[in-house]
Amino acid sequence: MKHLRIVLTLLMTILIATMAVATFVEQRHGASYAATHVYHTSWFFALWALMALGGMAAIWRMHLWRRLGVMLLHAALLLILAGAAASWLTSSEGTLHLRKGQPADCYTIKDSQLSAALPFQQMTLQGFSVVCYPGTEAPQDFQSQVTYITADRQHHEATISMNHILEVEGYRFYQTSFDPDRQGSVLTVNYDPWGTPISYGGYVLLALSMVWLLIDRRETFGRLLRSPLLRQGATLMLLIVCSMSVHARSVPTITAERANRLAEMPVVYNDRIAPLNTLARDFLLKLYGRTSYKGLTAEQVVYGWMQRPETWSDEPMLLVKDSKLRQQLGIDGKYARLADLFDNTGQYRLQQLIASGGETKAVRELDEKVGIILMLTEGELLRPASGVAINQHRLVAEICYNRIPFVSLLFMTNLTLGILAFCLLLIPAFRFRHCLWQTVCLLGGLSWLVLVAGYALRWYISGRIPLGNGFETMLFLALVLQTVGVMLHRRLSIIVPFALLLSGFTLLVAHLSEMNPQITSLMPVLQSPLLTIHVSLVMMAYALLAFTMMSGIVALIAHHRGHTGHEELLTVLSQLMLYPAVFLLAGGIFLGAVWANVSWGKYWSWDPKEVWALITLLVYAVPLHRTTFLAPHRPVAYHLYMLIAFFSVLMTYFGVNYFLGGMHSYA
Repeated sequence: MKHLRIVLTLLMTILIATMAVATFVEQRHGASYAATHVYHTSWFFALWALMALGGMAAIWRMHLWRRLGVMLLHAALLLILAGAAASWLTSSEGTLHLRKGQPADCYTIKDSQLSAALPFQQMTLQGFSVVCYPGTEAPQDFQSQVTYITADRQHHEATISMNHILEVEGYRFYQTSFDPDRQGSVLTVNYDPWGTPISYGGYVLLALSMVWLLIDRRETFGRLLRSPLLRQGATLMLLIVCSMSVHARSVPTITAERANRLAEMPVVYNDRIAPLNTLARDFLLKLYGRTSYKGLTAEQVVYGWMQRPETWSDEPMLLVKDSKLRQQLGIDGKYARLADLFDNTGQYRLQQLIASGGETKAVRELDEKVGIILMLTEGELLRPASGVAINQHRLVAEICYNRIPFVSLLFMTNLTLGILAFCLLLIPAFRFRHCLWQTVCLLGGLSWLVLVAGYALRWYISGRIPLGNGFETMLFLALVLQTVGVMLHRRLSIIVPFALLLSGFTLLVAHLSEMNPQITSLMPVLQSPLLTIHVSLVMMAYALLAFTMMSGIVALIAHHRGHTGHEELLTVLSQLMLYPAVFLLAGGIFLGAVWANVSWGKYWSWDPKEVWALITLLVYAVPLHRTTFLAPHRPVAYHLYMLIAFFSVLMTYFGVNYFLGGMHSYA
């Protein structure tokens, strides 16, 4: 068994390293290059096959058939790999271009000039339409109305749209694109008679086996739940702080009373109907970094710019964070005036910088701010909504949402309470400890209720589950973290500081990364309940993995201070979080594959986000297989591994977006 462990560990390391390197190769040379030289090669297929054979050998050597839940889980993974192999060997994919009224009887095979016959006599496009969100030009859905004649000369009608496919005799047709004149439609044709059913069978078996392992008291997770260490408390952590400033001077604009009345005016903004308050707030945040300017509301600032642009051009309200750019422009302080960006002859100074090779991210950001001002003053930004039904209650709710900075308040509150909770755990003999602890728990509960209310309000305003962009997923992640803390705070007191600190840091990231969060309409392909569940499962997994990372930090500090009892407790707590985290991540990944198959006809495309999610799953699966891999056994080694492993989560969530890109950047 020792030699098998070495071989499996080596194979797992090579597999993870290969996929990680391949994502950077794709970023440099393109997706087709990575597919040709890595993902679709025989040696990469052989690497997975060897991993599967090694897994089967381990199952045999360890007699896993005696533990039915474990056996079924590994059988499910082997079945999923078999399905992937079947898809690779037997599936075909192509494109069908239809023009209105012109019958077609064949499609073009992908990556070739060859044609293949359709599984019926012919298909004809009767019409194509783009359904837009009410009052906007943003597409809500793409629909192709087609007719097709089967071999028995029966005529059939069907509508093919996003997330609504047509399946005929094993062939599936997906709405992919359309011609600019909207008289033609492009469909993806997919034929995968073996891979899809085998893979789906594996997904179902995987879900059943994971639930089994979580509820079986004889398995590892059940034993961890009964550990006497969970009844104890423990340990420590760090801190964080912030500050603000103000100033004043009168500038021409409308009165505050009129601005308040105009706040509810419906406008077309970001391809949806929104109150003027949202547009004004985002405008001011983008320019100034705050939601008010010298005591003026965002609406007053917008109307000031519209009525007296020549006066407002002298207001220092364009935030320039880059000190080098401020020095180049001769600006004192952090804010520039619009007038500062033009020389005495009226030449635009940023354009001169760009022309001389001085274009940087800071220059592009400042240029974008100037562009937004020009759009406003020229009447292109503010467009009143007319001729559409307006939900006045939603407009009022959105104004309330905009005016309550609950994300900013909650990240400061949660971080403060989290630090206090850790200090109270550190000093168990403190006289007023119990009273303060109850106060922390009460305030933490109130903070959670505010977060739930804010998330629910955003849900109501947008008319969908808020999981469509980075800000919303961070909001959901913070909600999951705090919910875990609320649910377990009586049984596991140590979970309280973890939940508060992690949710606080998550809300801080949301606050910093999305200074102008926008409740936008979703792209048509994102309007699927499968996507919502997929993102929810993955984000819950990341939340639990964040707990294991925090446990690792605290455990290493405890080890350094000689608190061995704390190490053991934190090891149990970390493992308790690890099992559901890995299962949720696996479920989220494979449910995402089902959604992709429904949307595009391909359940796995080796996109960088998919690859790094799979890498994260494999990395965290290692410590669950201590008898199979050369996994860390001692508490210190285990916690160090969990701390390092969290970098795969950071790479998956943040790194892919910033360094690699890919199909998952649509949100």
